[in-house]
Order: sequence, then structure tokens, then C-alpha cells
Amino acid sequence: MNYRKKKIKVGISTGDINGIGIEIFLKVCRKKKLLDFFTPVLFGSTKLCSYYKKILNIEVNNILGIKNLKEIIDYKINVLNIWKEDIRFDLIKINHESGKYPISSLKKATKALKDGKIDVLVTAPVNKKWMNIKEFYFLGHTEYLQNILDGESLMLMIHETLKIALVTHHIPLKNVSSELTIKKIVKSIKILHQSLKIDFSIEKPKIAILGCNPHSGENGLLGEEEKTKIKPAINILFQDQGILVFGPYSPDGFFGNNSYKNFDAVLAMYHDQGLIPFKTLTFNEGVNFTAGLSHIRTSPDHGVAYDIAKKGIANENSFKEAIFNAIKIFKNRKEYMKIISSKSRLL
Repeated sequence: MNYRKKKIKVGISTGDINGIGIEIFLKVCRKKKLLDFFTPVLFGSTKLCSYYKKILNIEVNNILGIKNLKEIIDYKINVLNIWKEDIRFDLIKINHESGKYPISSLKKATKALKDGKIDVLVTAPVNKKWMNIKEFYFLGHTEYLQNILDGESLMLMIHETLKIALVTHHIPLKNVSSELTIKKIVKSIKILHQSLKIDFSIEKPKIAILGCNPHSGENGLLGEEEKTKIKPAINILFQDQGILVFGPYSPDGFFGNNSYKNFDAVLAMYHDQGLIPFKTLTFNEGVNFTAGLSHIRTSPDHGVAYDIAKKGIANENSFKEAIFNAIKIFKNRKEYMKIISSKSRLL
């Protein structure tokens, strides 16, 4: 695809306006050459950008405020002004009052994504506590997007050298065992397998499954989930459907001896089991991708980082990777559909 003829429109939600989201957005977009490859559309306000430009002393000259998405212009940093009230961003505190802004941004951006006004969505980090207000009942981006878009979502952390998906994610550790079922594990593997084929152009994905308990249960001595839930799910998919899925593996040894390098992706049973090795191995380069949905959404692999916000020292690399991974996945999906269409015409 020639991006100068048709550049992909990358919608971007602000994330928590007291976090580092706008800083990393501005740092990425100030590199003018990057705008040759995509057209950014921030769902927020030009005043918010001006505020951060001033306090961080970031030189960005090609910001364009727009009133509707028909006004988007290539080679500009398009900012859709979605807040009508006059906001003093320097007076906004970290609380439920500030939480309404990332919610508004996310809702507008998601609608634009669903309506085809933007091609992909990149979400800046949010604080789940301050977003959990009466008008917004979702724990995070993944849960909200699952409710709005078509498909079945799967949280998939991606990097050139490692991809890790999660069966369960934003739940207390004490609830993991009860949430794990053969049906849920099978569904997660199927979504992961399909995503690897469609979104990452891997013809025959090879997937590793992690155990739930220490030492993968030690044959039931340290837990039964491997025997009663995980192995049956693997057998269903490997023996009955021919999916190349193996395990369950003990996570410590699996990552300790670099066994993950022998697989196209890994499925973890719960949040920290997958996120700790992923962030240890790829931090500031990894990306959070919501696989399995009808539309593409990515985000950086870090949080709001209040401790360094407004200091100008935030690393924008993961945000940049989120943008370019979204673009790559968009292209891969288009190419996959072309191949499927060509095969159908030959039948």
C-alpha cells in the first residue's frame, strides 16, 4: 500500500489527562517523518495539547484542531475537540472528575472506529479506579471494547520476540481457579490461533500453554487445574482439530531456559503470570493488542505513570510501537482477506 495515496487513520484516545498519555503522543508526532506513514487523530482538545506543549517545552507545530472527522488532513496532527466546556487542565486533580475525560475520549474514538471514520485505535493508559464511575461500568479498555465491537476479545501482549495471551486478566488472583474452565481455555486458544494467522501472517502457529500451579501442578500434588482443565483443553484442540498447541509448561522453567523462543505465542492462565515475564523481557517495546475483535486496538505496555507525569522524561517508544503494530495488523488483515477472496473465486 502506498501511504502517500491512502494513509491509515490512527485514532488515539487521550488516556488519563494527568498521566503521561499526551506527553508520549506529542513526542511521537513531533517527528514529522512519521506522518508520512499514518495520519493521527487525537480525540481530546487542542487546549490539552497546548497545555502539555507549554509545561514540557515540546516543539510541535503542525497540530490542527478539527470540529468533525470530515476535516481530517494528512501530514497534520489532527485533534478532534470533543470537550465543549472551558477546562483549566492545570487545575484538574486526579479523581473521578478527571476520570470523565478519558471515558469521553474512549467512547468517541470507539464510535469512530466502529463507523469506519478511523482505521485503527491506539489507547493511551488510564487509571481504572478513576474511570470506574456510574456512567462507565467496565474494568478497562478490553472489557469496554468487547461490549461495543463484534467478536470475542483476547488480551494479547505482542513484541517481535514474544507474544503472550491471557485466559483471565483483570480479576483477583483468588478467583483465577474458579474462572478457568475447559471451555474458556479452548476459546482463548482458538482466538489466539486465529489471530496469529490473520493478524500476524503465521500460516501454522505453534502455541505453548502455561500451567496454573507451581511446577505445573506436579501431577496433582500442587493443584488439579492442569489435569482437570488445561490438559483436556489441549487434547481437544490438538487431537481433534490439529491445532499445534503444547503444554502445560511450568512458567519459571519455560521462561528461564528460553523455551518461549520455540513458539509463535504463549497462553498464560492469569494476568501476572503473563505480564511479568513479558514486561521483564520487552519493557518499553511491547504492545497490548486486543485480539479477536472486528476492529484493531492497541496500547502501550505501561500505565499512567503519575510519578513521572509532567516531568518530560516519559519514554514514548512503546506508544510508537503500538501505532506501528496497529498499522501492520491492519495491513495483514487486508492481505489475508484478499487471499481468502482469491481462493473463493477459484473454487
